Amino acid sequence: MDFITAVKTNLSKYATFQGRAIRSEYWFFNLFYFIVSMIFSVIAGAADGALSVLPVVLLIGLFVPSLAVSVRRLHDVDKSGWWMLIFLVPIIGFILMLVWFCKRGTEGANRFGDDPLAGSA
Repeated sequence: MDFITAVKTNLSKYATFQGRAIRSEYWFFNLFYFIVSMIFSVIAGAADGALSVLPVVLLIGLFVPSLAVSVRRLHDVDKSGWWMLIFLVPIIGFILMLVWFCKRGTEGANRFGDDPLAGSA
């Protein structure tokens, strides 16, 4: 999955928490989020306070799709979306989630759906 397709897919699945998301879909969307937040932060900083609300609007607008793609990524490694709460455990939670987000998804169907890479592998 390329960058543009990943962003379009995640924005079209704005609040879809079912199904699976492959690694490239997850990481490209996070790259998009990072780039857009940097651009909005620079604009807000250059606008001398008039547009300082832009990064907050972005955070609110992209929170749900970011959460949804994270849950779908966990589904791809056969974990429940409730594992997102492990982020509340300092350091260990972040490391565990990073490992899961970098890990290849389960091959074949799992309890969350069919393998998204089955057609392209």
